[in-house]
Amino acid sequence: MSDSEGGETPQLSAHTLAALQEFYAEQKQRVDPGGDDKYHVGIIEENWQLSQFWYSEETALQLAQEAIAAAGKGGRIACVSAPSVYQKLRELHREDFSVHIFEYDKRFAMYGEEFIFYDYNNPLDLPEKIAAHSFDIVIADPPYLSEECLRKMSETIKYLTQGKILLCTGAVMEEQAAKLLGVKRCKFTPQHTRHLANEFCCYVNYDSGLDCGITRQ
Repeated sequence: MSDSEGGETPQLSAHTLAALQEFYAEQKQRVDPGGDDKYHVGIIEENWQLSQFWYSEETALQLAQEAIAAAGKGGRIACVSAPSVYQKLRELHREDFSVHIFEYDKRFAMYGEEFIFYDYNNPLDLPEKIAAHSFDIVIADPPYLSEECLRKMSETIKYLTQGKILLCTGAVMEEQAAKLLGVKRCKFTPQHTRHLANEFCCYVNYDSGLDCGITRQ
């Protein structure tokens, strides 16, 4: 049908056009968020198939502040399968520490050189630039509540840390965590944005600010 036969080309109403533009803007933001928003907890949606469950804003902040205090001025922090903590650390706009995110989900590669691809099944398969014992503290949250997952990730944690470990995992893993990493349970209880069936806990091997019952040396 020619233009003369079909009349004028249909035009979108102003309201529809505005809605469409807003939709495209939201999609672009999901794919390539910029500025401060790219560090907002939840900007990358949870993938349950990867056993991803993000911390609440309050928990992410608490753990981030603990990591900064434990690392000290100019310290290096490693977030292993703990992207919520990494995001909160960067959202604080502080320059008195450095941080890397070790993560299997390549969506987090948006964070550039601070992103390190990590598969717990190959715990020591890390880039040459990541030297042994080069982080003041390692924060880790194993994706699965299994002895195998914790055992393999423990190899990574012990390789990365100079000593301090902050582990977040299920209460059912307490005995294994103590055996593998020498950590003790804290009174502080991490919360997630979604209700989880399993009880989660924090464990450390140093005298932390998470209200734990570790004896001072």
